Amino acid sequence: MTKQQIKYFCKNCGHSASKWLGKCPSCEEWNTFSEEIVKKDDHSKVLWGRTKKASIEATKMQDIEKGNEERILLPDNELNRVLGGGLVSGSIILIGGEPGIGKSTLLLQLALQINKEVLYISGEESESQIKMRAERIGIKNENCYVMCETSLSNLLSYLGKHQPEVLIVDSVQTLSSENIDSPPGSISQIKESTAELLRFAKETGVPVFLIGHINKDGNIAGPKVLEHMVDTVLQFEGDRHYNYRILRTLKNRFGSASEIGIYEMRGDGLREIDNPSEILISEREELLSGITISCAVEGIRPILLETQALVSSAVYGTPQRTSNGFDLRRLSMLLAVLEKRCGFQLVAKDVFINIAGGMKLEDPGLDLGIVCAILSSYQNMTISSEIAFSAEIGLSGEVRAVSRIEQRISEAQKLGFKEMMVSKYNKGIDTKNAKIKIIQIGKIEEAFEYLFG
Repeated sequence: MTKQQIKYFCKNCGHSASKWLGKCPSCEEWNTFSEEIVKKDDHSKVLWGRTKKASIEATKMQDIEKGNEERILLPDNELNRVLGGGLVSGSIILIGGEPGIGKSTLLLQLALQINKEVLYISGEESESQIKMRAERIGIKNENCYVMCETSLSNLLSYLGKHQPEVLIVDSVQTLSSENIDSPPGSISQIKESTAELLRFAKETGVPVFLIGHINKDGNIAGPKVLEHMVDTVLQFEGDRHYNYRILRTLKNRFGSASEIGIYEMRGDGLREIDNPSEILISEREELLSGITISCAVEGIRPILLETQALVSSAVYGTPQRTSNGFDLRRLSMLLAVLEKRCGFQLVAKDVFINIAGGMKLEDPGLDLGIVCAILSSYQNMTISSEIAFSAEIGLSGEVRAVSRIEQRISEAQKLGFKEMMVSKYNKGIDTKNAKIKIIQIGKIEEAFEYLFG
């Protein structure tokens, strides 16, 4: 006997209710409930041969033996980095990103490179389309199997007979369960599909990759509980006008959640960028005002990049503040500090900031480089291309210390910079043995006096 009932689900958090509500009692968002028809079977089905335990018992904490997480080293070093040192057996990884950014290419490339038996499930493309993309990548793998399927029960039935070593699902929004009478991509379908794949991963030890669509706000489509169910959440992002892509860790139960991997999108697939600093620093034939080299840290990786600023007289009544790759609110704070604490008249000036290469970073260590680029454009005076900057700016105009300063100095030294300007409050800097000149300052005025006299 089959029971049908209508439920209302919150699109933001997945909270269910028996009637429509204007405001979600869980996440307190307005107008997020949608109606779905839920159909449940009286008898549960065993989909891939799992059995139910006769009894359930709890275990004392001191009696639990510490287990070593078995990791699979992937041929993609950038993916290894963001996963925390490799792929953990039985883990489930969710990768989100904008349409056309390269999510499917990344995982198909992994399926063709890894020396494991891989099952690639596609609900969006035909087998011939996947074959064309694989030929464009130019890698052959006899252990890579492709299946175009959207039925969750058919997929789990196949997995019960043929168990791969790695499973890739593109995408989780295309799967649908016969037990739920809602269309594919609905909240209940996404939750049911992810829950079944999660059980499969934990009980068989097979790692599962899930590709997830994103909504107009840039978040992964479906309820927020989807990100809580999986072990790792990765965000694949980048600007379509640039070839660089960033794979960012948003959540990782088996490693750091602040790592990034950098790729270059080419016609034959994605290429790993081992040293992004050499690419993000453009070569110029002559020195120009408003350009500095700043050092940021993403996770444990220092990155040197070019920060550009343009200061011009405001044509209209209200001056413009435009930022590309840098937080606009933080830019407004830095301009207020320059205006109030340092006496620079920027209130009637248009200020434009750009991080070269389409990078989007939030490291406060970029502050000093941004400020110096603004002052350089304001004074129309150039700054030497052999000096790098890395420090945070406070509201009183002080130059504050940043983390991992030794790694930042080492990266600048490796790329041939002669000087680096940092905060004098960074302790433990070995200035005597450093091969580059370390300039330690405590106020913005000191940086202005050193650069422009």
